Amino acid sequence: MCLAVPLKIVEMDGLDAVGERDGVRRSMRLDFIKEPRLGDYVIVHAGFAIEKVDGAQAEEDQALARELEEEIRKLYV
Repeated sequence: MCLAVPLKIVEMDGLDAVGERDGVRRSMRLDFIKEPRLGDYVIVHAGFAIEKVDGAQAEEDQALARELEEEIRKLYV
């Protein structure tokens, strides 16, 4: 199963970029994003930003992901 996650663009060098969520950074490509900017939130799948997402929606998605991660941790501790 694949999962696309929202990341905030924190570094850019042409179409190469770094996205961040909760201090975790991932390299990504911006080939599919029109006019990407530092601070934009994007949905990333398989190393490619595939869609811009509203900042409020990204924050909500990230909060839900944190809750899910915490519940999963409880199952394995």
